[in-house]
Amino acid sequence: MAQSNTIQPYPSVLRMSAPLVVSFVMRAAFTFVDTIYAATIGDAAVGAIGLSLPFEFLMIALWVGLSTGLTSCLSRSMGAREGRKVEQYLRATWVLVLIAAPFFLLLGAAIWFVAPRGGLDEDVYQSFRIYGSVLIGGSAFTMFWSVIPDSVVKAHQDTKSTMWAGIWSNVTNLVLNTVFLFVFHWGIFGIALSTIIGRVAGLAYALHRAAVHERRRRNEAEEYGLEEDPRPYRSILSLAVPASLTFTLMAAETAVINALIAAMDNATAAIAAYSIYYRVVMFAINPIIAASVALLPFSAKRMGEHDVAGLKRGLREIGFVSVVYTLGIVGPAIYFAAPTLARWLAETPLSAEYATFALRLVPVATLATAPFLLVRPVFEGMGRGRPGLAMASIRYLVLTLPTAWAGVWLATTMGEPQLYGLIVGLLVVGVISSGAFSLWLYLALYAKEKEFVAE
Repeated sequence: MAQSNTIQPYPSVLRMSAPLVVSFVMRAAFTFVDTIYAATIGDAAVGAIGLSLPFEFLMIALWVGLSTGLTSCLSRSMGAREGRKVEQYLRATWVLVLIAAPFFLLLGAAIWFVAPRGGLDEDVYQSFRIYGSVLIGGSAFTMFWSVIPDSVVKAHQDTKSTMWAGIWSNVTNLVLNTVFLFVFHWGIFGIALSTIIGRVAGLAYALHRAAVHERRRRNEAEEYGLEEDPRPYRSILSLAVPASLTFTLMAAETAVINALIAAMDNATAAIAAYSIYYRVVMFAINPIIAASVALLPFSAKRMGEHDVAGLKRGLREIGFVSVVYTLGIVGPAIYFAAPTLARWLAETPLSAEYATFALRLVPVATLATAPFLLVRPVFEGMGRGRPGLAMASIRYLVLTLPTAWAGVWLATTMGEPQLYGLIVGLLVVGVISSGAFSLWLYLALYAKEKEFVAE
């Protein structure tokens, strides 16, 4: 059946992206809060945070998957005015959260009992069992519940509420870190607890804003269709599972790169330089990651309205701004700051030399990665999770190792530092995967446009 209603004046993708850019940049800045505070306690506390990262990564992967599935399903249903489906997806996700949360509660308990058997020094494992157990177990009561209100506000195109939820969470964490550590002297326990309570603050705000949006939606219930989804769990999980696996596959690239660098000449300097390069790339690309988050509800709602032209217009806008941001801000800033930044962050002259070369390639890395990041949520907004998983598998499992190795071999042959060849090889992987993914999306949107016209 053809879509007959008029297109709603929803915000542009740029307007939706702006609050998320603020939120993501703040989040990147606050990422170091726990580590900075732990450093005042000692190396054991810093090590405990590092040992907890794989468990946090697992939580984030599952959270991202559930959020992707629910946000896409809600946005498409709201765009198509299918209120019954909205209610179905919300109920289904509550069930999925109730299943996922106890798993991480048990995982937190397992850390407490297993940590002493890891062969760690006593002060390290004691800090790890406290921090890991509190953070992972406590997140079962906070982190996963935020999937639902966060997805609801994004489906309503209200990314400003997402921004404020993040701000409340970050500021609360910072204040409580200070109080628990320097006033109550709770040590590593206080650092973990402040993170948990900080998430409660963000969750409370998101729940409030989600309730406001849902009351308004229910007041307009007579305008919504009564059609139901016969398989609501399948609709959510068909996007959630690929998104979680895609996020997890990114870790495979890091493992491959670390193995290659460890075998290089001057490995210590190369590891330090690549670490500096990677952190700066991730910081520089944060605004584009934020835009990709906004693209999911934006794309899904326009698919629900059969508005392919509006979706293409939004893609052109965000693509143009990404290029301007990279060439106009990241490029000049990095080019002039690279030597100073490298000397500041690197310990030895050789690692600083490596880092200077690598940092000047940050704008290239940003441009090469941007299309890959922006295309995936559009497919997910169309209800298609497999293209993102397929391209991630090709990029991280098929292309990374041979292309990076070829870069190392070529650099060695030319008498250049091996790290330079590795980074250039990774840039080639980014260009190839982004180009192929963009072409795939172009063909998919063309086919979808023809399908809507035929209806």
